[in-house]
Amino acid sequence: MLERMIRAVRLDADLYETVEHDPSYTREAAIIVVIVAVLNGIGGGFIADSWFVGFIAFAIVRLLGWLLWAAITDFVGRSLFNATSDIGEMLRVIGYAQSVLVLTLIPIVGWLALIWSLVCLVVALRQGLDISTGKAVVVGIIGWLVVTIASGIVLALVV
Repeated sequence: MLERMIRAVRLDADLYETVEHDPSYTREAAIIVVIVAVLNGIGGGFIADSWFVGFIAFAIVRLLGWLLWAAITDFVGRSLFNATSDIGEMLRVIGYAQSVLVLTLIPIVGWLALIWSLVCLVVALRQGLDISTGKAVVVGIIGWLVVTIASGIVLALVV
């Protein structure tokens, strides 16, 4: 799994094609997202009034964000660009695109990892939806906006 995570971070299109088409990688993608969610919770706990509440809220928002992002990108990609995908494919490629986020707890590197995760996402969407890079950017921006707004609302209510 670690080798595949490194390949995802290196923008290996073949890796994203492989996980897109093989449902057996759904579990690994979910494990990656859970690891990132735990790290997100640890970081989020420090900015909340209660560390535990912040940890739980940020971790759950990351997990739900993965599901929401997969659903949105699948819907938008198929609706706007006649993409060939399904929700499982999006869960897998988006999960692997988050591999670089394991570095987010490292100061300075964390911000770079966050930016690089968006680049990984574009490659993941391009391969997962079988669309051009430009179209993948559009789909990614729409998904990012929806997930960011929804996450912000939930966190503002809870934390």
